[in-house]
Amino acid sequence: QVELVESGGGSVQAGGSASLSCEVSAHIYSGYCMAWFRQVPGKEREGVAVLDSGNGLTAYVASVKGRFTISRDNAKNTLYLQMNSLKPEDTAMYYCALGVNQWGCSNAAPSYVHWGRGTQVTVSS
Repeated sequence: QVELVESGGGSVQAGGSASLSCEVSAHIYSGYCMAWFRQVPGKEREGVAVLDSGNGLTAYVASVKGRFTISRDNAKNTLYLQMNSLKPEDTAMYYCALGVNQWGCSNAAPSYVHWGRGTQVTVSS
């Protein structure tokens, strides 16, 4: 019943920025974990950023710390990922995901039950 739709992907020059959005077809309340994942062909899906919708706490994979920011707007039912200082290794399909927060939020894909279809981000050298 819950649907997620990503937008904002595209081609970006190295050092540039991009903003991703994820519209959620349900109200965002305090019981959610919200996250961005990314995946390239032949490799496992990687948790990039996680947000606890209850207390606002965030966590990031080490490779994007200081460059990416996850945020949400509960009134708009939208999750965001701001990406700055992009590198070619950031090239991937980016997915947003939702899960129920019971004991805290994880960066592991199996913890999330609702997924978007993904949006491609390509960073050129």
